Amino acid sequence: QIDPKDYTFSGLKNETVGRLPGKVAGQQFVIQDCENCKIYIFDHSATITIDDCVNCQIFLGPIKGSVFFRDCKDCKCVVACQQFRTRDCRKLEVFLCCATQPIIESSTGMKFGCFQYYYPELALQFKDAGLSIFNNTWSNIHDFTPVSGENNWGLLPETAVVQDYVPLPGSEELKAVRVSTDAAKSIIPITRGRRQKNSDESCLAVFFAGDYTTANARKLIDEMTSKGFQLVQTKEVLMKAEDAHRVFQQSALEFIPLLEKGPVVALEFNGDGAVEQCRSTINEVFSGTKVFVSESKASASQDVDNFYNFADMQMGM
Repeated sequence: QIDPKDYTFSGLKNETVGRLPGKVAGQQFVIQDCENCKIYIFDHSATITIDDCVNCQIFLGPIKGSVFFRDCKDCKCVVACQQFRTRDCRKLEVFLCCATQPIIESSTGMKFGCFQYYYPELALQFKDAGLSIFNNTWSNIHDFTPVSGENNWGLLPETAVVQDYVPLPGSEELKAVRVSTDAAKSIIPITRGRRQKNSDESCLAVFFAGDYTTANARKLIDEMTSKGFQLVQTKEVLMKAEDAHRVFQQSALEFIPLLEKGPVVALEFNGDGAVEQCRSTINEVFSGTKVFVSESKASASQDVDNFYNFADMQMGM
């Protein structure tokens, strides 16, 4: 028998509370009327609602469905979810991983950054919640109630450090979770999202489904970012033959047989020389693996547009 009290934090003040990995296990969770609290849900859940919370610092592990903040103010959060919504909120600062377009409504002073977090159980919790670490539209905010001449939301500074906003848990029980907020360890690849690109040269790399797709994509991200290139966006999505013709053009026939194995993982890198560097890295590091890479600077921006236009339609953005 499930006791709702085990899945609720209500009416707390000046407390540090949380749930350890395995303790929520896909149930829904409610957080309400909390003030000056530090709240950590180190597990995956079905949905989470956060109502009437003030000046709280909140970490929410992967949420299979939606997270809904209502009537909250001055909160700092780290959140991974399928759908993100706020209504009647003021001054929330959120490091976000969201599979669909985040929506704010009647909310002001909202600031967003890219989710960065690690603890050993987190990767499996993303799987259990049905979330891909590569589908993160954290910066593509839709304001349902825009006010002309005002901006209700913006992006956190690029230099923002997660634990300056949501510190590591201090209580003995929660310290057992081996958390790192080091960007290099983050389960979610750190992307630039909608920030201004540094260069007019981008490159698209697409990995096809197989045993090592995630590891290969991560490896290429590490190789490219260590050389100063920036990861703009990532996407994991199923493709059909006709999509391949649209995206891969002349080389489509080579890749179509690989599409039946499962979703592809696409990465967009930005920086002067991105195409050349990406191609040479893939030749050196992934010589036995079939990867689609933009052929030239001239075709690359078209590749990126073709892929993401297709992917956004797929994801119903």
